[in-house]
Amino acid sequence: MSEVHPTADDSRPRADPPRSDRAPHRAARTPRPPRARTSSIDREILALAVPALGALVAEPLFVLVDSAVVGRLGTAQLAGLALASNLLLTVVGLCVFLAYATTAVVARLMGAGREREALQAGVDGMWLALGVGAGLAALAWLGAPAAVSALGGTGEVATHAVAYLRASAAGLPGMLLVLAATGVLRGLQDTRTPLAVASTGAVVNAGLNITLVYGAGMGIAGSGLGTALTQLAMAATLTVVVVRGARARGASLRPAAGGIWASVVAGLPLLVRTASLRLAILLTVSVATRLGDVTLAAHQIVGSLWGLAAFALDALAIAAQALVGHGLGARDVAHVRAVLRRALRWGMLAGVVIGVVIGGAGWWLAPLFGSDDAVRAAAAAGLAVCGLFMPMAGWVFVLDGVLIGAGDGRYLAAVGMVTLVVYAPAALAVAVWAPDGAAGVAWLWAAFAGVFMLARAVTTGVRARGSRWMVMGA
Repeated sequence: MSEVHPTADDSRPRADPPRSDRAPHRAARTPRPPRARTSSIDREILALAVPALGALVAEPLFVLVDSAVVGRLGTAQLAGLALASNLLLTVVGLCVFLAYATTAVVARLMGAGREREALQAGVDGMWLALGVGAGLAALAWLGAPAAVSALGGTGEVATHAVAYLRASAAGLPGMLLVLAATGVLRGLQDTRTPLAVASTGAVVNAGLNITLVYGAGMGIAGSGLGTALTQLAMAATLTVVVVRGARARGASLRPAAGGIWASVVAGLPLLVRTASLRLAILLTVSVATRLGDVTLAAHQIVGSLWGLAAFALDALAIAAQALVGHGLGARDVAHVRAVLRRALRWGMLAGVVIGVVIGGAGWWLAPLFGSDDAVRAAAAAGLAVCGLFMPMAGWVFVLDGVLIGAGDGRYLAAVGMVTLVVYAPAALAVAVWAPDGAAGVAWLWAAFAGVFMLARAVTTGVRARGSRWMVMGA
């Protein structure tokens, strides 16, 4: 999330607080907390991270259910789903700033004791999500054929992809409202409600998909409609929860132009930051494609397991976002530094454990995804490299969450593009010199998990060591 920005209401947070409001330069030397306090911070982190992990894991079940249901219709339908779902996931992924920005603003205001303003900012962020979602839904409906064609879809595959996109387009406002409402609740340090809603939604989605695809005979369009209806229901549920909290604290439910604009300004840097990550991933896929079929197939396996591991690390980052934002709002430098230290330790510990599992079990995990010996060997090599760098990934994910929680989005946007520039030559070198197969996958993941993540570790680590990101108060 970016720094909090001014609105028409002077009672709202300001982007550039007076110098006296900033943490002292020597805040980094805050004494270590006593053991009892350290245990308390650990409990706070885990109390937020564990439910957040459950909610993060529940979301991919939507795609898995869609794939399982549509896969029985035929190969062309499944290929169409692959194109359409990737388009949707890219769009929604770029809009994740709606959750991150809202978390930071709400957490900071809650820490400052300004509960009404915190809920008001959350409501404004949800209005923004609804507006953006409605616009994207219209674009998805109108631009579905062109978007599918741009990805290379033709013939029957393109027909099914367009059908799925148009059927699911109505759910885009719901998907983005879920992001924004989840951000509000995280800022309130409530990660259990999103878990309950996401888990229930995954079950409802499965039932609706089967009913509409087979019972109603709608085919692939039924899968898209089922997902859209589920997302709208989830959005309605979370909206009711936020509205109740807003009313209890006297916040207005009407959209405020100044508040919505503040949400836009706060979210734009995080959109740039997310775009830099997506570009790095797309560049990696492009290199894998250039190296050959074996490398590309193995890269898909490694990337899937890397993404699964990222959920655990993301959960810790989410906990850090909420706790750091709250601590800065309360002007509690010692607590913020303590959260930073403990979250980093948890992140690196999780990275070590996940790295050992992924790297050490690569030879046993790879065969689960196919029978081609060359692909399995290449995937095992890539997983070994991932395992080696996973502790550093844990460090990066947590620091990313800390700086997002501090509202340091502008810095993250700037260094996101820097790290992309640093990574690009390494990726292109792999494309030119690496061979297809195990060596190619190993070198490609050494570039992504090593060079790219190291660049992110350095840029976020240097920032976290200082105090410029620690803007105190609301």
